[in-house]
Amino acid sequence: MKVEIFSDVACPWCYIGHARFARAAERFRARGGRLEVTMRPFQLNPDAPAEGEPLLGALERKFGANVAQMTERVAGVAADDGLEVRFDRAVSANTFEAHRLIELATRQGRGEQMAERLFRAHFTDGLNVADPGVLAGLAAEAGVDDTGEGAAEVRDQLGRAGSLGITGVPLFLFEEKFAVSGAQPEETFTAAIDEVAERTGQTPITTLAAPADGCDDDGYCAV
Repeated sequence: MKVEIFSDVACPWCYIGHARFARAAERFRARGGRLEVTMRPFQLNPDAPAEGEPLLGALERKFGANVAQMTERVAGVAADDGLEVRFDRAVSANTFEAHRLIELATRQGRGEQMAERLFRAHFTDGLNVADPGVLAGLAAEAGVDDTGEGAAEVRDQLGRAGSLGITGVPLFLFEEKFAVSGAQPEETFTAAIDEVAERTGQTPITTLAAPADGCDDDGYCAV
């Protein structure tokens, strides 16, 4: 079964959704199922500079007082899933190069691992995921050979996301036909995987669950 995960490493709900899906996928594989997972790029803020700035400051400029409520809720949900999300450490920066690194990692069979490490670098470690030195260190840590390639493929996939009408992430696309949107509960992912296993072969993209928490292309995250 082919699964494409559209996400941005700067999206906290993508981090949570990635972790939940990974657990559901592990159970499916343990039952003998086969999943081919490909990480796909999406940029919540494609105009963000590479230099980076404290994320809380960037969010406060955009959303004002609502930021405290948003970040507290998201951090609490993440903690329940065993993830440490530190908005007080996170650095707002352009994620294009991070996506390029995930593209290269995917070619080398390490896409899911590279994405997880970038999520953690951004939300837990407070690293600038646009910094070349940071990315080089993370690539080496994940066992990924950064050849400098992948930019054209990332641009193509960003365009594809737009052509598919994707305006929010995370989005999980099964067999290019069935979509699950948002950081769904782990049980929902399990049910979706099982259902697609039975329904593969249908042509239209079918939404298998009501949208859950995520971030949209205006940079707004669910509160």
